[in-house]
Order: sequence, then structure tokens, then C-alpha cells
Amino acid sequence: MTQVTKQQIVRWLENAAAKFEQEKDFLTELDRQIGDADHGANMQRGFHKVMDKLPDVADKDIGTIMKTTGMALLSTIGGASGPLYGTLFLRGAISTEAKEALDLAALTTMLSDGLKGIQQRGKAVAGDKTMVDTWLAILNTLAQNQHAPLEEALKQALNASEQGMLSTIDMQARKGRASYLGERSIGHQDPGATSSHYLFAELCRAILS
Repeated sequence: MTQVTKQQIVRWLENAAAKFEQEKDFLTELDRQIGDADHGANMQRGFHKVMDKLPDVADKDIGTIMKTTGMALLSTIGGASGPLYGTLFLRGAISTEAKEALDLAALTTMLSDGLKGIQQRGKAVAGDKTMVDTWLAILNTLAQNQHAPLEEALKQALNASEQGMLSTIDMQARKGRASYLGERSIGHQDPGATSSHYLFAELCRAILS
């Protein structure tokens, strides 16, 4: 396999919707410890909306699928996560416009553009204890594996994604609601970093399975 098909992108979103349904309570519990206790419900609601919209665009190009997903998330996810996840998909839609498949370089560009959008909107950097810590781990690993087979690059990035998520446990939050806790935020896994890991893990599963 050298390319990601639009059918796999659709399967990714379906997988993600099922995952956020399954992990709603866990994400809410993580958010209860350092946030507003609504992240699980927000992600579940957002991807439920994506599933409502997906049948209308499943046969369209990848850019259209990404844009529709971004708009659905932007309109339904509350708090900071809606604009951030919406931006991830909307920015990713730009480079994938009119594309029916993506090679590793194009997939990396799609995700990298999404991360840049998240950082521009949320102003978070590495070590701030946010979803950025997960996405930076993913993108740095993908960048290092551009000459590897697609499957191997994704497996390496998936491992990095988990490590990025877990790295937030020992961090002190410097952004968002959790930052108000100061040192008390240390010892808790960031919910946004966790949902980002789930999202990337479901992309890998859609491609590799």
C-alpha cells in the first residue's frame, strides 16, 4: 500500500465516531480533573454530527470530506475544542482539495497544515499540556520517516502519538482552563492530547487494517 484512499478517510471518521462514543466517559473523567468535565460529551456530539453529514459527501474528494467534517465539528463541539478540531480539518482540507488519494507526503502535509492551524488559533507550543503535544509527536515522527513505507511510518507515528499523550501527565498546564490549577495540574493526563491520540489511532486503524 502506497496511498490512502478516500474510502479509508471515510472509514477513519466512522471509526473515530465509534471511538468517541466508547470513550466519552473516560474523556469526561480526565476533563473533570483539570477542566470543565465536558470534553467527552463534546467529542461524542461533534462526531455524531459528522456521521449525519458524511453520507452526503462520502463519494466526494478528500478535501470536501475534510471540509464538511471541520464545519460539523466547528458548529457542534463546545468550548475550546470545537474551534481547534474544526480548524484541524478545515486546514487539512486545503491541500487535499480535489484529491482522491494521498501518499505519505500528502497525508503528512494535510496533518501538518491542521496542526499549524491549531497552533495559530490556540497559541499553544510543545510542553503546554495540550493536544499540540500529541500532534507534534506525530508530525515530527512522520517527517523523520518520509522515505519509509507508509505502513511503517504510520506505526512509528502511532507509537509517538501515545508517548506524546502520556508526556502530558508530568507537565504543568500553561493553556486553557487547566492552567488555572498551576502545579495541581501536574499528574493528570490532558484530555485534548488524549482525544487527539484517539483520532490519529483511528486513522492508522482505517489505513492499516
